[in-house]
Amino acid sequence: MSDHRPENVDTPKGLVLAITAYLLWGFLPLYMKALAHVPSVEVVAHRVIWSVPVAGALLVALGRTRDLRAALRNPRMLGMACLTAALISVNWAIYVWSIANGRALDAALGYYINPLFSIALAGLFLGERLSRAQMGAILLAAAGVAVLIAQAGELPWVALGLTFSWGFYALFKRSLPIGPNQGFLLEVLILSPFALAYVVWIKAQGQGHFGDFGADSLLLAGAGVVTAVPLLFYANGAKLVRLSTMGILQYIAPTMIFVTAVALFGEEIDRARMIAFPMIWAALVIYSVPMLRQMRRAA
Repeated sequence: MSDHRPENVDTPKGLVLAITAYLLWGFLPLYMKALAHVPSVEVVAHRVIWSVPVAGALLVALGRTRDLRAALRNPRMLGMACLTAALISVNWAIYVWSIANGRALDAALGYYINPLFSIALAGLFLGERLSRAQMGAILLAAAGVAVLIAQAGELPWVALGLTFSWGFYALFKRSLPIGPNQGFLLEVLILSPFALAYVVWIKAQGQGHFGDFGADSLLLAGAGVVTAVPLLFYANGAKLVRLSTMGILQYIAPTMIFVTAVALFGEEIDRARMIAFPMIWAALVIYSVPMLRQMRRAA
């Protein structure tokens, strides 16, 4: 059976894969909160290490290992993969730290801002023309961030760090002429020597949390599954639904993180957040309405 599908069509398989990815990301703070007592760098190292067998097994099952071997022999592709690997590791580190340190609301804010930042990047680097509504949405979101800065007297670095790292990761990922599954395995393979060296070093210092076959070891080993599986669902789902549909679906995860932060983690919505979050939600509505209209016309 051919894998060809009509352009600009949402397939049932693609919707299931994409929604599953965002739901899994929405539940991820609960998993990371259970590892809050483990240093963030150690958690990220294990996310990298244990992602390798998960992504590798999938690639073997799909019979696509030849693409990976070709990528490893291509200096330009390897260099670009090093850049995307560095960006995704920074994103993971900020995210893990934010959950462990009671800043899940800031993480949610970062992922709410991200689609608007991606639009701005597309306009700057890809030459995409921005509509008046998109420009208005970006400016409104920027005003919301300005409210937070004015109240706190400092940059909301968690939110902006997540936004910038994921936004540039997605931008540069477009330049990787390799499939999403192969690309993810290539990234974690690049990071794995550093991750392994760090885990061995802290274990030698008597500070590591892995190796006693207790709850920490199980959770750290499972970090590879909870890292790789949503990313692989997302990467494969994105190919089978329209870009505008993915734009709407991506609000699932930050909304779940927001609810979790307030309802389960007890984080407070201070005055600045009470102003900034509605401004950014309004920006997302301005951004989303034209997409929904376009989807309706296409249907």
